[in-house]
Amino acid sequence: MTDSALPPVPAEAAGPAPRLEAAALRHRVDPDGLGFADTAELAHEPLPWIGQERAHTAARFGLGLDQPHYHLFVLGDVGTGRSTLLQQAMDAAAAARPVPPDLCYLHNFQTPERPRALRLPAGQGRQLRQHMAELVRALQVDIPKRFAEPDFKAELDALEKRYSDQETEAYAALSTFADERHFSLRRDSGQLVFTLVNAQGEGLSAAEMSALPKPERDAFDQGERELRAQILHFLEVTAPLERALREGVVALRIQAIKPLLDRAFGAVRQELKKQFKDTRKLGTWLDEVTHDLLEHLELFEPAAPEDDEDRREALAQQLARYRVNLVVDNADAQGAPVIVENNPLYRPLFGSIEYQSDNDVLVTDFSRIRAGSLLKAHGGYLMLHLRDLFTDELVWEKLRRFLRSGRLQIEEPGTMFSALATTSLEPEAVDVEVKLVLIGANEHYYALQEGDPEFARHFRVKVDFADAFHASDDTRYATGVFVAHTCRRLGLPHFSAAAVARLIEDTHREAEDQTRQSAAFARTEALVVESAATAQARGARRVERADVDAALAARNHRHDYPDQRLREAIAEGDRLIALGGARVGQLNGLSVIDLGDYRFGLPMRVAARTVAGSEGLLNIEREVALSGPIHDKAVLILHSYLSALFGHLAPLALSASIVFEQEYSGIEGDSASCAELFALLSSLSGVPLKQGIAVTGALNAFGEVLPIGGVNEKIEGFFRVCQTEGLTGTQGVLIPHRNRRHLMLSDEVCEAVAQGRFHIHTARHALEGLALLTGVPVGEAGPADGTLAYPPDTLLGRAEATLHAYRRAMHRAGNPKAWRRRG
Repeated sequence: MTDSALPPVPAEAAGPAPRLEAAALRHRVDPDGLGFADTAELAHEPLPWIGQERAHTAARFGLGLDQPHYHLFVLGDVGTGRSTLLQQAMDAAAAARPVPPDLCYLHNFQTPERPRALRLPAGQGRQLRQHMAELVRALQVDIPKRFAEPDFKAELDALEKRYSDQETEAYAALSTFADERHFSLRRDSGQLVFTLVNAQGEGLSAAEMSALPKPERDAFDQGERELRAQILHFLEVTAPLERALREGVVALRIQAIKPLLDRAFGAVRQELKKQFKDTRKLGTWLDEVTHDLLEHLELFEPAAPEDDEDRREALAQQLARYRVNLVVDNADAQGAPVIVENNPLYRPLFGSIEYQSDNDVLVTDFSRIRAGSLLKAHGGYLMLHLRDLFTDELVWEKLRRFLRSGRLQIEEPGTMFSALATTSLEPEAVDVEVKLVLIGANEHYYALQEGDPEFARHFRVKVDFADAFHASDDTRYATGVFVAHTCRRLGLPHFSAAAVARLIEDTHREAEDQTRQSAAFARTEALVVESAATAQARGARRVERADVDAALAARNHRHDYPDQRLREAIAEGDRLIALGGARVGQLNGLSVIDLGDYRFGLPMRVAARTVAGSEGLLNIEREVALSGPIHDKAVLILHSYLSALFGHLAPLALSASIVFEQEYSGIEGDSASCAELFALLSSLSGVPLKQGIAVTGALNAFGEVLPIGGVNEKIEGFFRVCQTEGLTGTQGVLIPHRNRRHLMLSDEVCEAVAQGRFHIHTARHALEGLALLTGVPVGEAGPADGTLAYPPDTLLGRAEATLHAYRRAMHRAGNPKAWRRRG
């Protein structure tokens, strides 16, 4: 191996990692620079899209584009205001759009199982329903009244008299014919009954008939045959007369009622004279109603007392066919509809058909059709949450079919599984023009793009909400507007500028960035509520900075019990953490425990042991399945860098182990790789590490220290442990140099640093941290002349000497070829 192959040691790594001043540990917001004294001044300003310019532009584009397949998919973290702001944008866009038409379902007289859909201009659906209801009520009075008028009754009597006279004349002839053949004839329940009689007009019994002489019996039989033939002739004559009577009565009724209906329906047509898409369909239906009424006018005539109840029921069923089922009523709407469907089950979303049991049979009709959110949102906007749709496969498939065709047919899927016979309906499908706004997480969006591209192609407008944004005077002022709106909406006292400044600082802390604010305004809103409650508890009429601090402290106290118990375990000696002195192969690493509603940092001891051997680097956590893939990757990178430091000795005659002591729940992440490297080099070199300085930082293959997450929680966690034991002025943490702008530490830590009781060090390169923790020169590579590459009095030189000793030990163990130095 040549000299140039040795990893270079950066010049800045020659000395220990520098300290940070207290002023660099957090970003402070100046209340005087916010532009207001308190939020009461901002209450009437419009709610802005704070830091979401990209999402705002995309939302306006999508909501204003009237083209198919340009529905909106809104993605982002929960709490970023994606639902609230999109609803606000939908309201604004809907206000500029026309009011969509009403939707009615009507009885289909040709095929009753397929009700007709009818769209009417907004408000006219209600008018049509009212007109038809009034018309039905009027007809129940006017038609019987017309039938009772003298002129109608006179014409009806005359018609019936003509039939009666003709029928009486024919019956008289038939009676004479019967008498001539010794038969008496009478009517019985509409039937003609004849009986053989003697000369005295008395009926003959069967016995008397049998006693007659045969010629007489034959004469009577012949007479009976002739009478039967004459009766048939009589019926042939009277049947046309009855038919003519019925037709005449029907014609007379129609003649009497049609002008009345023409006037009534003419008034309806006049009220709904405005031209619209389904004008012809409405006119056809009104004609059918008129025709159907004229065909069933007999139901309006009085019946015999014993039949009156049946007639009333039949009339009610007949008139029910003329009702109007107004399923979407936009009479009172202003602009287009905006619907947020929080319960997107099948029926609430797509509509339903209600059924009732009639003698153990499920029956229904057009009046039981109900509209869902999709039909109600026609001409406007409908917001759905993707996670809700995923829970019901039936809803998902129905929505896919709707997006494909743009038409919606209401159906009741449950009836196909019913054990009872049903009367089913197939309502006419209707075109639905609606802009869908689908809310989902980032992973849902990309999973949909990959797993269901047919569905995803309908959502071509991506509205991407950022989780954080660059802070500026505008965003800070807008945050004040947000607080003002929250106070007004919830009836809370307003906030002073200093209190708002503290809220903004908390957004920086949540974003872990001095230059960026978190977009999770749900957290900010919760803090507004809690701070206001604190102010109200002390009787204040305005929320001050101290109230926000108190609310944050109270929130932490409600959630920090696990943190407290672990710190108590350290203080009581159950968890071994050394906070002073120096030890070989051991140091304190920093971890973050995330409970979902609370995060806190905690130190844990990292230990390394090295011996002569051939196994290389052993990650004990990985061996016992307590290590995640990212941590495994970090250990492999560490091994790569270690091999590069001592590559001129390859292969290394080394067996090394790394372990996180007293850790039983698993390790994930790469932020401990610097600590692991330091523990390994300390074990190799025999140089002890300062225990009062905890370490966090990721490592790349060139020894550069990379930024990590949770830096504030890690620092504060170690600070609280040290504070419990007593700050000595030598304690602190070592963090990556690239994490400086992520610092938003508590006032308590900042004050301790300002007083010199605690220290924050930063490192660009791993060897800077090694110099800080050991106090020994790290060493630079010298000429590889077959002996040592690092000066012997340096840390790396001592480690190299140890590796040479391991090589000799392995050589003596009986495998000289394997450990012969490679030149």
